[in-house]
Amino acid sequence: MLKQIIRTAVISALGAKLAKGRSPLVAALVTLLATRMLAGREESEPTKVPSPGQSGLGELVEKFRQGGLEDIIKSWIGTGTNKPINAGQLRQALGPETVKDLSQSAGMPQDDLLSHLSRLLPDIIDKLTPKGQLPPARDLAER
Repeated sequence: MLKQIIRTAVISALGAKLAKGRSPLVAALVTLLATRMLAGREESEPTKVPSPGQSGLGELVEKFRQGGLEDIIKSWIGTGTNKPINAGQLRQALGPETVKDLSQSAGMPQDDLLSHLSRLLPDIIDKLTPKGQLPPARDLAER
C-alpha cells in the first residue's frame, strides 16, 4: 500500500505522462521511505540503532538532522511551505553508501537519481505527513 501512496505522489508531482515508466525511481523512493536501510550505514558514523517501530521516514529525518539539514525536512513535514533541496544537499544528507545503494537498486546514475529525488521528496514527504507530523511506523505500513 505504501508503494501505491508513493506512486500517487510521484504522479501528482510529475504529472501522469512524465511519471509513466519511472518504476525504478518509485522503487528507490519505496526503499528510501519504507525500509531501515538508512540506519547505521556509514562506516564513519557511529552505528545508530533505530528506535523500535521507527520507519524509513523517521530514519530519513534522522539522516537529515545528522547532515545539518533538519530545517529542510521539517519544512516538508510541517504544514507551511516546503523548502527546496538540491542534489548536493541530498547527497550530504543521505550519505555516499545510501546514495550508492539507491542508485544500484534504481539502475540510475547517482546524479540523475539525486536530481529526481531532490525534486520529488519535498512533495512526497509532504503528502505522507498531511497532519504536519511523522505518522507512527505502523500507520505507514498499513497505508
